[in-house]
Order: sequence, then structure tokens, then C-alpha cells
Amino acid sequence: MSVVLNELGTARERINQLDAELARLFEERMAAVNQVVAYKAAHDLPVLDTERERQVLTKNLARLQNQELAPYFRQFLQSFMDISKDYQRSILQQNTVAFAGAEGAFASQAARELFPTYRYHSCADFAGVFQEVLAGQAAFGVIPFENSYTGEVGEVFDLLFKHNCYIQAICDLPIRQNLLALPGARLSGIKKVYSHTQALSQCAAFLQEYNLQPQPYANTALAAQFVADSGDLSLAAIASAESARLYGLDILAPSINSSSQNTTRFIVIGRELKACGSHFNLLFTVNHNAGQLARVMSLIGDLGFNMESIKSRPLRDLPWQYYFYVEIEGNVDDAAAQDLLVQLKNNCHSLKLLGSYDLLQISK
Repeated sequence: MSVVLNELGTARERINQLDAELARLFEERMAAVNQVVAYKAAHDLPVLDTERERQVLTKNLARLQNQELAPYFRQFLQSFMDISKDYQRSILQQNTVAFAGAEGAFASQAARELFPTYRYHSCADFAGVFQEVLAGQAAFGVIPFENSYTGEVGEVFDLLFKHNCYIQAICDLPIRQNLLALPGARLSGIKKVYSHTQALSQCAAFLQEYNLQPQPYANTALAAQFVADSGDLSLAAIASAESARLYGLDILAPSINSSSQNTTRFIVIGRELKACGSHFNLLFTVNHNAGQLARVMSLIGDLGFNMESIKSRPLRDLPWQYYFYVEIEGNVDDAAAQDLLVQLKNNCHSLKLLGSYDLLQISK
């Protein structure tokens, strides 16, 4: 046993030495990043340079002697470049993240978990988040995309179809809805409950059990603020525990969502297409001919790709016609994925690469 412990101690000491060297090299690298920032500021260049990232990945992966480590080294390199971009944005005052709703909304919690060093700006609605990102007022936007209990947020799909924004990441946030009311209020005295329609649907069984009247509101956190400002002990809101703290409300009933596995999937949007990721997604339309959608679906499978999701949404100006959203497992930079895109273009009426991203999990 002592021999094994000595070997472990030796390995850990070597790791400590390498970490010290990495710290020194990290500082040198960030000093070089400062020079890059100065040049970009002087020439009004964007922080993200997708082609440069591709070159860095290709060049450095080729230097790796043990190719079994390639996927881990790729992740290591990408994390370095992501840190560099965050640092550049902080210097250039581009480190703002937009979200819909008010402080205490689940979107604000997701934004803080994903971008802990950024500044945050709340928008009145989802369209406002897109507008801020497109105008360059925010580097990223964080928006709810789908809920495990109530399904997709259709408005967000339509905004992605309409605007030239790209999905940078997708993350899952466990949701715990709570019944909030003014101090002194009792559950037996509550008549009306305010919240976003998604939250009301997630808690429908609780509302029915206690005969509470649901009142749709723009956002969960804004509903909590409304109840706090109302002074009415008969009103309540469904929102996060953070909203209760922010607006001075009591939690009359915790975790009232019908599903204990209630999870909301959030997307991060930006103006540029991310260089690589473990997944990519597409929006497309097909000619209104029999079997055309089936041919496109078969094409994805025949080329060896796993399609994890497909959803349809109506085209507003063309009755009974639809656009489609698909999530595909794979790196869009790979040759096989590029071949897939070429063939899809030849078989679709329109095709938009919506994003390249990794799936993240936020633990709460």
C-alpha cells in the first residue's frame, strides 16, 4: 500500500509542477490577448473570429502526439479561447448579457450561472432580448426555449426563424415553482394567482386543488413584483425563491410544480456562429410536395447522423405550411456535417444553420 501511495504522491507532485507552469503560461497568453484587444479596438473588429478559432484548433490538434486525447485537448483549447473572448469583452465593455423579465426570473438565474463575470440587463420580452443582441448592446441573450412539462416556447422559435442570431449554447435548469404572497397572507385566503402562462401550466394541479384563479402575467418575477406592490393579501404569485427574497414575499407553498423533474431548457444567442460544438441545429422549409419532408429526414439518417429532436411551426404568411427545427448530434465543422449541409440545401426550399453548441447542465 505504501508503494501505491508513494506513486500517487509522485504523480500529484508532478501535476503541481505542471500547474505552476500553466499559471505562468496563462499570464503570458493573456498578456498577448491584451495586444489583440488593443488592435481590435483600434480597427473596430469583433471579438469573435470564427476562422481564427478554426485555425487554432486545427493547428494545435495536429501537434498532439497521443490522438486518443484529441477530444479532451479540443475541449481544453476551446475553453482557453472562450476565456480569452470573455476577457476581451470585459475590456471592450461588451460583456453584457440580456434576459427577458426582471431580477429573480429563472432566465436571470441562468444568465448568472452561465456568465458569472458579466453585467446583466433585463428586457421586457423575448423580442427585446433579440433586439439588444442584434444591435450589439448585449454580447449574448439568455432565453427559455422549452420546458420538460409544458413543451416548447413557440414565440422563441419564430424569433429564431426571423432574425439572424445564432445559438451559442443550450443549458438545462431545474425549476422549482413556489407560491409567493405578502407577509401575513394565508393560503386559505388566496383568491388569484399571477404568473407566466408556462408557470401556471406547470402548477395547474396545485391551482385546481386549492381552487385558485390563475391570472396570466408577462413574467414570473414581474408577477412577484406586482403582488408585492399590490398590498393585497388575497393575491399570490408563482415564481422562484429568489423572487420571494428580492420582493419581500413569503413562500406559502414550496415546489408546487406538478412534475418533480420540472426542467427548463435555455438557449444562449449571439450574433456570430460558434466555431464548434457537440451538437448543431437547423431551421428549414421544404417544397409543399408529398413525401418531401420524409426524404429530408431519411437523408440525415442515411448520412449517419443522430437527429435528437424535430419540431414544426406554422409559416405565418402561408396557411397550412410549416418550417422545421431539428437538433443533430455532431460537430458541424467535420467534413461529414459539411457534406450533410450541402445535400440538405439541394433538398430543402430554405435552410438555416441555427447554431453550433454544447449541452450544459445547471445544478440547483
